[in-house]
Parts: sequence; C-alpha cells; structure tokens
Amino acid sequence: MKSINTLIEEINALESKLHDKDFLLTWEQTPEELERVLKTAAALKSMRNENIATNVFNNGLGISLFRDNSTRTRFSYASAINMLGLAQQDLDEGKSQIAHGETVRETANMISFCADAIGIRDDMYLGAGNAYMREVGEALDEGVKEGVLPHRPALINLQCDIDHPTQSMADLAWLEEHFGGLENLKGKKIAMTWAYSPSYGKPLSVPQGIIGLMTRFGMDVTLAHPEGYDLIPEVVETAKANAEASGGSFTQVASMAEAFKDADIVYPKSWAPYQVMGKRTELLRANDHEGLKALEQACLAQNANHKDWHCTEEMMKLTKGGEALYMHCLPADITGVSCKEGEVEDSVFEKYRIATYKEASWKPYIIAAMILNRKYQNPGEVLQQLLDEGAKRVK
Repeated sequence: MKSINTLIEEINALESKLHDKDFLLTWEQTPEELERVLKTAAALKSMRNENIATNVFNNGLGISLFRDNSTRTRFSYASAINMLGLAQQDLDEGKSQIAHGETVRETANMISFCADAIGIRDDMYLGAGNAYMREVGEALDEGVKEGVLPHRPALINLQCDIDHPTQSMADLAWLEEHFGGLENLKGKKIAMTWAYSPSYGKPLSVPQGIIGLMTRFGMDVTLAHPEGYDLIPEVVETAKANAEASGGSFTQVASMAEAFKDADIVYPKSWAPYQVMGKRTELLRANDHEGLKALEQACLAQNANHKDWHCTEEMMKLTKGGEALYMHCLPADITGVSCKEGEVEDSVFEKYRIATYKEASWKPYIIAAMILNRKYQNPGEVLQQLLDEGAKRVK
C-alpha cells in the first residue's frame, strides 16, 4: 500500500464536489470523486494500521436507521463513526413519533441537532428506498438554510432499492488492493451472476451496484441470470453507458458457465426478479400477508428450477487459469454449511473465505471516507493535520 503522505498528496490533487452532495448512487459521482473516496479510505486504513488516532470530531452523533437486517454494514457504520470520534444513536422507528404521524421532514430535523452523519438502509420497497433518502436530504438542506441545524450532516446510503454504494466501493477497494492498483483493473473480466438460493426476496442493489460501478473503470463486466431475473432496466442502461465511456465493456449472457469463461473475478449472488420485487412492494404496502406468502412460494419454486446456477469447483475451472477471484457481499448461501443447496460449493467458499473477509474489511473505511468527503471540502488537509499531530491510540 502507498504511504499515507503519498495518498494525501493524491487526494489533494483530485477534483471533487462531494462536500456539496450526498453519496446515494455511485454513478452520480465522477471517476475522480470515486477515486478520492478510495484514497481517503486507504489513508484511514493505513493510519489505523499505524495506530494513529483519526478522531476528527470531538463530539457529535452518527445516527443510523436500518429498515432491514444487517450484520456487516451495521457494524461497519458503527466502526466508521467511532473511528471519526462520533457516538452512535440508532433510530428505532417503533420507539419514535413516526408511528404517530411525524413527517419525514420533521424527523430528519429532530434527530439532527448534533448529528454529523446519518446512515440509512432502506432496501425493502422497490422505488422507495433511494427516494426516501433524497427526501431526508432535502429536509436537512432546509434545516440548515433556515437556521434549525448548525451544519449539514453527511447522508450515507447503507443500501437502498437501487444501489449498495458502501458495498460496491468496498469491493472496488479490495480489487484495487488485490490487483495492485485501479489501472490494473482495465480489461479484467468480472462475472456478476445470479446463483441459486433457497431464500426469497434478496435485493437487487448488490448486482446493480457492481455493474454500475465496475463499468466505470474499464473492466469487462458480464451479467448473467436466468430468464425472468432481470435487474432494473435503467441501471442496466447506465452500465452500458458507463462501459462505453470508460473503454470497458458490458455484456449480458444467459448462463453462468458462459459468464465464468475466462473470467478474472466471479461474483455469484442470488437476487429476486425485478418484477417480483415490484409485486412484493405492492403487497408489503397493502399489508397483504397472504399475498406475500403466496408470492414467496411462487418465487421459491421459480428459484428451484435453476439449481444448476451453482458456483462449484467445476464451474471455477472455466475461469482464467481456473483461479478467478471469488467475491461475495456475505453472508453467502453455502451448500452443505448454511443450507442444503445454495449459491456456492463449500470447498470453493472455504478456499476464498479469508479473501471475502478482507473484501468486507474495507467497508468501515469506505463509510468513514464518504463522511469525511461530505463534511470537508479538503479531507486531505484534515488527514494531514491528524498525521502531523501523530496522536497514538493506546493499544
């Protein structure tokens, strides 16, 4: 890894408007802005490794709102805000006044008096999660403009219905580390493929995040899924445009085997069909429990028709040299371990288990980097001050 001083110099040289906008979709950011987040994360990670304190804030809150279950992202967010010196407060909507009709505009301001960051996971409702985050952002802007809030909290997308930017950026940071630089990703083939799972309703945001981000860096991105397991059409079109602009490619194929052929990286991951997620949203909003049960059974039966979409040792032999890098956002559905039949064969997952842990380990630094770039116009100067002070954490 580059030295901290070198990373800070490179951060300072990159143009960015991240201090003026929220990081809600990766494809809304410029390549330089994406790179600046990566370099900020790398600098924070190096400082942590060298036991240098990174308490930018001496007080303040990092608020979290999780509308879906989470392990890695929940603890990564907690780690990130703690790393920056913030205290965490989780917004439990069941214990708030939201149930009594409190508006999004009011809630956003009431929780933000001393907040420097707000992280939201809202991936349950197709067409709603990202829109909700933008509504919160607009309310925060109004709060600052009208003098209700002393400053604008950083709003971080911890996964929505469209994108999972903290995950895909952590994945990109891991690829940068693994292959020795962003420039070395050009021309690398990454296979983002559907894989069988005995569960239902997995969000679209991980595969969409991968095709939306990796096409920005000249990679050859291949998307594969069975018929009917489409992603949001607009995101697919975005991936095509990104690939053309970066000099990479975006290809869609109909089998896992074709996607895996000569791939440098494979990402076999289950997701629910776009049409199913739309129907699920309608039923959730209608509180139609019987309809949800029927939809689940139909989707599970549909999944069971595609058990051959399975990342096995034989499938891995099709990749470049038979040694492609396996990636997963975790938890993976591991055949014979976490389920009877799942996304990946146990021997394949075990071979790459530590690699997936390293992949996941980037997420706290990515989240912290997003917060720093939103809160400070020149995060490189902030990092330099921390480095000059050289305060050591007590081990």
